[in-house]
Amino acid sequence: MSDLCERYTHIMARIEQAARASGRPAGAVRLVAVSKTHGVEAVERLAACGQRHFGESRVQEGVPKIAAVAGAALEWHFLGPVQRNKARLIARHFHWLHSLEGLDAAEALSRHAHAAGTRLHVLIEVNVTADARKHGLAAAALPAFLEAYCAREWPGLVLSGLMTMAAHGASEGAARATFARLRGLAADCRQGFGLTGFDELSMGMSDDYPWAIAEGATMVRVGRALFGARDAG
Repeated sequence: MSDLCERYTHIMARIEQAARASGRPAGAVRLVAVSKTHGVEAVERLAACGQRHFGESRVQEGVPKIAAVAGAALEWHFLGPVQRNKARLIARHFHWLHSLEGLDAAEALSRHAHAAGTRLHVLIEVNVTADARKHGLAAAALPAFLEAYCAREWPGLVLSGLMTMAAHGASEGAARATFARLRGLAADCRQGFGLTGFDELSMGMSDDYPWAIAEGATMVRVGRALFGARDAG
């Protein structure tokens, strides 16, 4: 456990440093530990170090893991694309979704969350870099999506902000430009649609999370820098 706790302590210190440098308190940034492909033991070890937010990308892997640590009072974030046939499990077992990009998915998630009496905080995924290999709405499509979304009621869903990823291997300047663009988009959305509580910016991963925090990230998604290389799976 000592190596994992040491990495966790180091990352938390870097998050605190970056947050303070951006004029915000350390608690303004959540660390989401990306535990996909790592087993229950790794989650339990990191939770014992003090971590509370964990992220998974596959329902079939995440749900049994959540059940195995149900008594640990953790918050679970779903990071992968939403398949309609998995919407019920996401709505029932996860607290956060970082990857909303369609009204069909929203309808299914809302229906299942309402039926289960749960609340799912949702972030809209935006493909800021227009990378064809990535999921998410094009930045130009975001206003039309929000107009359609805001025209309806979504019981069980709490629209909470935006998510993006910088290009793989991007320089600091390029990554920060991506993150700054998302921050600007979020501000435009709040003003243009009168959104309240639309304050979360999920951006930054193992290689670039300090840059994301400098540009306003409220959540950073860190896996490899915490857990090391992925387990097989």
